[in-house]
Parts: sequence; structure tokens; C-alpha cells
Amino acid sequence: MSVSSKTATPERVHMRQIEKREWSLSWAGIAVTLLLTAGLSSFALGVFHPTSVETERIDLVVAVRGLISLVLVFDLYVVYQQLQIMRMRRRLMEREEFFQLISDNVVDMIAVVDSNGKRIYNSPSYHRILGYSVAELESTSSFEQVHPDDRQIVVDAAADARKTGVGKRIEYRMRHRDGSWVYLESTASPVVNAKGEVESLVIVNRDISERRRLEEQLRQSQKMDAIGRLSGGVAHDFNNLLGVIIGYAEILQERIAETDAMRAPVDQIIKAGSRASSLTKQLLAFSRQQVLEPKVLVLNAVVSDTEKMLRRLIGEDIELRTTLEPDLGKIRADQGQIEQVIMNLVVNARDAMPDGGKLTIETRNFEIDEKFARRYAYPVLPGSYVQLIVSDNGVGMDTATQQRIFEPFFTTKEKGKGTGLGLSLVYGVVKQSGGYIDVLSARGKGTTFNIYLPRVGQNAVETKTIGPDRPEELRGTETILLAEDEDTLRALTRHLLELYGYRVLEACDGNQALRLSDQSADEIQLLLTDVVMPGISGRTLADQLKQKRPDIKVVFMSGYTGQQVGGKEILEPGSAFLQKPFTREGLARKVREALDVSRTAPVS
Repeated sequence: MSVSSKTATPERVHMRQIEKREWSLSWAGIAVTLLLTAGLSSFALGVFHPTSVETERIDLVVAVRGLISLVLVFDLYVVYQQLQIMRMRRRLMEREEFFQLISDNVVDMIAVVDSNGKRIYNSPSYHRILGYSVAELESTSSFEQVHPDDRQIVVDAAADARKTGVGKRIEYRMRHRDGSWVYLESTASPVVNAKGEVESLVIVNRDISERRRLEEQLRQSQKMDAIGRLSGGVAHDFNNLLGVIIGYAEILQERIAETDAMRAPVDQIIKAGSRASSLTKQLLAFSRQQVLEPKVLVLNAVVSDTEKMLRRLIGEDIELRTTLEPDLGKIRADQGQIEQVIMNLVVNARDAMPDGGKLTIETRNFEIDEKFARRYAYPVLPGSYVQLIVSDNGVGMDTATQQRIFEPFFTTKEKGKGTGLGLSLVYGVVKQSGGYIDVLSARGKGTTFNIYLPRVGQNAVETKTIGPDRPEELRGTETILLAEDEDTLRALTRHLLELYGYRVLEACDGNQALRLSDQSADEIQLLLTDVVMPGISGRTLADQLKQKRPDIKVVFMSGYTGQQVGGKEILEPGSAFLQKPFTREGLARKVREALDVSRTAPVS
């Protein structure tokens, strides 16, 4: 967009009208002055022409009256002209004040530069946004504060505007007075004179730093969600394969003597499978698609229980301090996962202090209000929380690293010294537990992780399942209805259950399981079902079976569940759950626990 000096804007039209009036008044003043001069001249000339006394007296009276009239007219004109000039000046002052009001209060930065880039005008908003005074701006070129990487973009845009007479929108960074960089969205409008030449540029700059930050956070959130979905899906399929590998390897292990040469390879298969199982669990934790077993916990007790292990983990060159609030509120979370969160954060802090340092773990009650919640770009629910703070005085992280620390497989460690899943597990567990996590860090100034977990009522209790303690108690003779859509895993699970003495009815999906239940006249003591299956889900299957067999016990199993199916939670709190991949003993223990559960013990 260009602005021409010939453009008939309302302001220009009004200014021209004022200019015409000034010229009219000036010409009128000249005319009155000439008339007065002519009158005086005729009076003076009359004195040098002798006439009769009577005639001379009459002419003198007429001349004096004429002169008096001209003087009066001239005085009236002078008064009128002064009134008009005062009116014009008042209008000009009002317009100047109006323009100043707009300029002082406009959010955007407005600048006018000449064809050489020299600043002609800068609005006061430059000082509010960039911190520079008018004098500081006027003493520098308009390109001096532009980021070196963006300077060519600005130069090209200004040259293009002068050449074509049309400005375009660009984005670039400009240095703040404190040295930081501010993202600006800029549009230049050329001012064209009567010859069609660009005299200057009117530049409107808008601070878009906050918008860029939000856009980056949105992209990061979408990326994390996409990675989570991908990793969760991979973990689901991988867990089924691992379950088959570990299960059949355990069968081989049981039948091969320890002195046999083939025993060591089988042991290594099981060991590798267990390690792979640990990795998939971390992927599921990050993607928030694992099934947790939440209980009412006092975080202080969890920290105290793990403190001895943590001291061995970090070594003697790192000082560990714990500051635990005495009257700390309770949380509802999976204790094993919370312990893993603490351990991963401590390991991360240890690796950030290769030469030793100080590591602090703090707990406190924390109230998140509306003002605090607005600090974050993502939704944060106000309320009562328990805060876990893990801080160190290690090497710290730059901004680019902080933006990626929760991504799976991202690591700054040397190859072979980290999987890049430690902090992604922390992120996933915290989010799945309904909490929030943020990180504060800078190069050379250490790192602080703040975790906020929802606080539950002080009267909240948990249930503790009483299960078998000895291996011989894991056997049984009950009838189990098995529903699993993965053929190889279903065959393995049936084989393992039959080894423990159970009678198994095998179904490939929920619909077949319902048919087998209808066809069986015998009592079915337990349903062992996958959570996510084609057709109907494991929870729907359990609900329908319970209507026909109210006393049936249910154990859900899965390596991947997702948080919700069809907008509903997959598992109710307290549901018996078996995480895939499972070992033979883990399967038998979970089944036996579900069958034998008869009482619960409240734990405050």
C-alpha cells in the first residue's frame, strides 16, 4: 500500500481549505491596504491643487470621512483575520493533540523513515516495547537493531516497497535495549510525492513475541501428542510380541537344566526381553497410555523410603538434601511410578553434576489460583496441589534443550549412556496423574523441576489387596474365560494357565467370549480379558458378563490402553490389571489374587 501526496484524504482536503482561507485573507488585507494607500495619496495630492476655500473644505471633509471609513474597514478586517487565524490555529492544535493521543496510546509501533533509512519519526510505543528513548533511536539507522539473520529480509522489503510503491508484510527480530530479541510483524506503506517518487516509508510494527511463543508451544504440544500416539501404538504391538517371547522362553528355561549348554542362551533371551519390556513401559508412560494403579499416598513417605537408595545412586560427591513439609497433603497416584519419577529426576540431576554438587528434594502444599494458572499457555486447573521440587546446581540447559527434554529418545548424553526415555516417563506419569510439570534452567545455573500433583481430602483411604505369598499358592482348579485377539499370545496364556492347573475357555474376541459363556453350564470363576479388542472392548465384555454372572471376577490385561475409549474411562479405579508383557509367575499371581480377594484393609 502506498500513500500519494495527491491522495484526497479528508484531512488533506481540510488542510487545503484552511490554506485557501489564509490566502484569501492575505489578498483581502493587501487590497484594503492598497485602497487605504490610494486614499491617502489622493488626499495628499489634493493639497497641492489650489481650489476655492469652500470647495477645498468640502473635499477635505469627504476625504477625511473616506479615510476614516477605510481605517474602520481595515480595523474590522484585522479583527476578522485574527479571529480566523486563531480558529485555524486552534483546529491545528486540536488535530495535533488528537494525533499525539493516538500516537501515545497505539499498541503498535509507528515509524517514518526517509528513502535512505534515516528515522524521521518514532512513536512512543517504541520505548514501551523495545526500551529505547527517542534520542537513542534518532541517533541510529533503522536497520541497526534488526537481528543479523533477518536484516537482509528487512532491507529487501524496504527496497521492494520503494521500487514498486507497494509494501508487504514481513516478520523479523529486533533487539531490545536489554539485549533480548523481540519478534515483530511489520508492514511498510510508501509515501509517494507528486512526481510519483517514494519520499519516505510509514512502517507499522507489531510485537508478536507472545504469539510466536504460543505457536511454538502449540507445535510442541502437537508434536508430543503425535509422538505419544506413535510410541503407544508401537509399544502395544511390541508388548504382545515380547509376551510371547518371554513366555515361551520361561517354559524352555524351566525344562532345561542349569548345567545344560542351552540354558545360558535362554537366560539371555529372558533378560533381553525384560529390558525391552522396561523400555516399552517407559514409552507407555510418556504417551500416557499405561494403566496406573493409583493409591492414596503421602509424598513425604515415598521420598523418605527412596532416600537411602537415592544416596547410593548419586554417589558421595553429591550432597542430597530433603526439605519435607510436615503437614503435607495426600495425593492419589501409582506409588511405583512416583518412585520412578523421583529416581529419574535424581539421575538426571546427577548426570548434570559430573564434578559433584548439591541436589535438593522439597515437598510443600501449593495453591494454584487463577493468576498463577495464567502463567502457562496450556490449561491449568486452579486448586489444591502437592508440589515436588527437584533442583540441582549443575550445568543447566539452554532454551532449545528445554523445549525437547520430554521427547522420547532425546538425550544430550553420549551414545550408549542413555535411552532418552527417563524424562519422557516423568512427563507421562505426571500428566496421567492429573498433574503438571515445568522446568526452570539456564546454562551454568542449574535446573529445577516443579511437579504439581492434585491434593486429595485428608480422609481419603486406599484398599490393599491380600494376595498369595508362596509359589504353591498360585495354583488352582477354577475355570477361566480368556479373551485375547492376538492368536500367539492367547495360545501362550492358555498354556501357562493350564500349567498352573486351571481350566481355560478360549475366545478370540468379546463376542465369542459371550457365546462361550452362554454355552457353558459350568461356573466361570474369572474373566481374563484384553482391554482393547475388535468389536467390543474388555470393559464392555466384563459389564455384560457381570449381568449374567454377578460373582465372576475380572482381570484386565493390556500393553496399551489409551486414556479413554469413546469418551469414557476404560477401567474403573481399583480394577485388577495385568500389564503386558507379563511373566508366568506374574500371570499366575494376578489371577490368584483376583480369585482369592475377600477383604480389604483401609489405609489412611
